[in-house]
Amino acid sequence: MISITEKTLDDLQFPTILNTIATYCVTDIGKEKALQILPFKEKQLLMNALMQTSEYVSSYQNNNAIPNHGFDAIHHEIKFLGIENSFLEVGSFKKIATLSETCNTLLHFFNKFNDYYPYLHQISSEVELTQEIVKKIEEIVDKYGEVKNNASVLLQEIRQQISIVRGKVNQSFGVALTQYNNLGYLDDIKESFVENRRVLAVLAMYRRKVKGTILGSSKTGSIAYIEPEATLRYSRELSNLEYEEKQEVKRILKQLTENIRPFLPLLIQYQDFLSSVDVIAAKAKYATRINGILPQITENRRLYFRDAFHPILYLTNKQKNETTFAQTFEFSQENRIIVISGPNAGGKTISLKTVGLLQLMLQSGMLIPVHERSETFLFDRILTDIGDNQSIENHLSTYSYRLKNMNYFLKKCNRKTLFLIDEFGTGSDPELGGALAEIFLEEFYHREAFGIITTHYSNLKILANELPHAQNANMLFDEKTLEPMYKLVLGQAGSSFTFEVAQKNGIPFGLINRAKKKIEVGKVRFDKTIATLQKERSKLEKTSSNLKEEEIKAREESKKLETTNAKIKQKLESYQELFDSNQKTIYLGQKIDDLAQKYFNTKNKKELIGEFLKVVEIENSKRKKATPKEHKVLEQKKKEIVKEISVQVEEIRKEKKEKKIKAALIPEKPKVTLKVGDRVRMLDGKSIGTIDKIERKKAIVNYGLFTSTVDLESLEYVQPTK
Repeated sequence: MISITEKTLDDLQFPTILNTIATYCVTDIGKEKALQILPFKEKQLLMNALMQTSEYVSSYQNNNAIPNHGFDAIHHEIKFLGIENSFLEVGSFKKIATLSETCNTLLHFFNKFNDYYPYLHQISSEVELTQEIVKKIEEIVDKYGEVKNNASVLLQEIRQQISIVRGKVNQSFGVALTQYNNLGYLDDIKESFVENRRVLAVLAMYRRKVKGTILGSSKTGSIAYIEPEATLRYSRELSNLEYEEKQEVKRILKQLTENIRPFLPLLIQYQDFLSSVDVIAAKAKYATRINGILPQITENRRLYFRDAFHPILYLTNKQKNETTFAQTFEFSQENRIIVISGPNAGGKTISLKTVGLLQLMLQSGMLIPVHERSETFLFDRILTDIGDNQSIENHLSTYSYRLKNMNYFLKKCNRKTLFLIDEFGTGSDPELGGALAEIFLEEFYHREAFGIITTHYSNLKILANELPHAQNANMLFDEKTLEPMYKLVLGQAGSSFTFEVAQKNGIPFGLINRAKKKIEVGKVRFDKTIATLQKERSKLEKTSSNLKEEEIKAREESKKLETTNAKIKQKLESYQELFDSNQKTIYLGQKIDDLAQKYFNTKNKKELIGEFLKVVEIENSKRKKATPKEHKVLEQKKKEIVKEISVQVEEIRKEKKEKKIKAALIPEKPKVTLKVGDRVRMLDGKSIGTIDKIERKKAIVNYGLFTSTVDLESLEYVQPTK
């Protein structure tokens, strides 16, 4: 059972995470629920919540998108349904119907796609799916939120009578309007409405000449609003009918309320289900923004967060287009405590908070921004001591408050605890405070708790080096500029770079040397050794990074060459297949030509047909059986190869043509009559040989190792070397 104090939640900025998630909720109830998220006390409930969020995230990538879950809260309606003899207004029924329809759509969806969303289906299966609520409301209320005419026989009759009387009102009013307008008694606007009744806009001077009831006048008194006498009788009848309509609607709504009242527990369940889905959707949206995943949760005592990001810092930097540096943390039974040291503003506190916040988020059912191969287990307690904890109310100094906090740590700390302490031991005399901090660290170590401590104290760095299952760590700094690199390196303590930072900030060198003389020589040497080691580590990190980049480039080039080689091999195979196919076609062509020649000489048809069939049978015996589909694929492949070769052949022809044109433009050398013994070479060649013999228009050229017969026109004379 996990125990997290309010102080720990605030120290790790957990409320900031909740506020961000709440902004992704689409309902007010969902927002309220999101702000009340706390770590789960039972593992099974936690795993269900994590899987539900993970499933919702997966819905963004697949084709089965989860339907809308938005709704208007029905707190008021639930309250009134719980009061006997109360009734709801027509607008409330519209809200209830929409809520029920939305819920039914989701329940039906999760039931249909339970293979895709088993954990979301699990929570939906606890809710009853019924169309009764929607059906009962839709019988009475239309899609515009009005009571239907046929909701009762009496209501239908009343509304029919209202329609008839309104027609008479309009007719009688129209007659009066025409009559008095022709007499010139009306203002330019002619008519208006007073108390929802149609009236004539009569000029004040003629008000006594118009028969009817005065219902009001304009602000200036120049116009009197009069309901004509002929209309008055029908208006009274209309008012009576409207009253009867109102009473009948009221009776119908009371009856509908009584029909819906038995579904009150289900409506409460519907609202709770939809608001829970709203929170799950909000957590999924947040996970998408921070690239959150579900790491492996094991029973083994191992916490391994690879490439972890602080989610608040990640989103803040993303908005500013700045880089956020990932960190890697590993804890196990053999490596339980990490002591981080180094200068201020290097990222020690952020590293410490990252581990605590990510573990807290995970145990609250949220996906976290780590590498997919990360893993962790569940802690029963997370203890934090971060920042200035001075208590004005209790008259405690920072150090007193921290001691009080350490006392609480000592009472609660065990092997299922994760503790996070920032600037451990500060607030008191360095030697005395450091000694006490050393004892606390030993105590936490012996209780086998996991934890991170940030410190500047040398004795704590030495202790971490001496304890078998603890280790030092430091935040890398650039050895030249002393600027932070925001990278955590395990296995080595970090120097505070006190004197180096002072020198960088312009403190005179003489004053720095005087300060060095004030402290023990061993301490200066110890810090200097750490600083030197840290600088060396920084150099090695840079070299390693460069080598990795080179290795990646080499691998990419190798892959490119392999791909190119495979493509060339594939093309050669395709060309060979085409060449073999063409050779086969030529061979068959020669066979047919031989048969044609033979038939031309002998005129023996029988022998021709026999020989032809023999050729066909021989060729068919070599063929492989293929389906029409396979044959089509082969034909298509052949067409593509032919097309590709045609393009290349065309390019070669074009290139040769251009060469010929260029050669034609170059003035021809005076032609030399070649004779036996002349040194010659081919026009498009480089090898030089000697003519041994000339026969007609051909020459036998001796190249030393071999001889070749070449056209005289293809040879050019080569001047003998002097």
